[in-house]
Amino acid sequence: MSIKNFLTSKTFVIQLAIAGVIIIVCGFLLMNFLSFRTNHGEEISVPDLSKMQFNIAEEKLDELGLEIVVLDTVDFRDNMPPYSVVEQDPKAGKMVKNGRKIYIKLNSGEFNDVILPDFKDKTYRQIIANFQSLGIKEGKKTYRAHIAKDVVLQVLQDGKNLKGGDKIKKNSTIDFVLGDGKELYSDSDLSEPSGEGDEIIETNE
Repeated sequence: MSIKNFLTSKTFVIQLAIAGVIIIVCGFLLMNFLSFRTNHGEEISVPDLSKMQFNIAEEKLDELGLEIVVLDTVDFRDNMPPYSVVEQDPKAGKMVKNGRKIYIKLNSGEFNDVILPDFKDKTYRQIIANFQSLGIKEGKKTYRAHIAKDVVLQVLQDGKNLKGGDKIKKNSTIDFVLGDGKELYSDSDLSEPSGEGDEIIETNE
C-alpha cells in the first residue's frame, strides 16, 4: 500500500482519532493534576494569631494546612502573655494558598536584664535620662542632709541598696535618696557627717 493510500485509509483515520483522544484525555488529566497540586482557586484566610501561645497557634495553622515559622523573639511586652505571638506575616485576614508559611515573632518570657549605670557623685538630673533609656522606672525620691543638692546618695529597689554595675530587670522601679543641699553640723564637730542617723525627708516630686 502506498503512503498516499495509507494516509487516506480508514485504518489511519481511526488511529489518528484514537491518538487525538489520548492527547486530549492526557491533557485534561494533567491540567487537573496541576490544579490540585497548586490548589488553584482555593485560598485560606490567615487567622489572627495575636496573643496566642505558640503551641496553640501551631495547632490552629496546622488544621488549616498552613505552616508556622518563628523568626525571632522580641523584648518582653508586659501587655501580652509570655511566649505569645506579637507579630505575624502575612497579616490576619490575608488570603493565601494551602501550605503557605506564616512567619511570627514571639514575646519573651520575661524582661531582659540591664546593667545599672554608675551614679557615684552624680546628680539626679545627670543620670535620670540614662536610667529611663534603659527601661528603668523612677519610684519615690527622698532627701537626706548633704552639702550637695540633688546628688544621688543611694539607689534602692524594694529597700535593697544598689550600686553601679548591678543587674536588674528592665521595667524595674527604683527609688532615689538625694542630697538636700542643707548639710547639718553638730555644735561640737564641723566635720562631714557619716550619714548614720541623718534625717530622710520623703517627697512626692
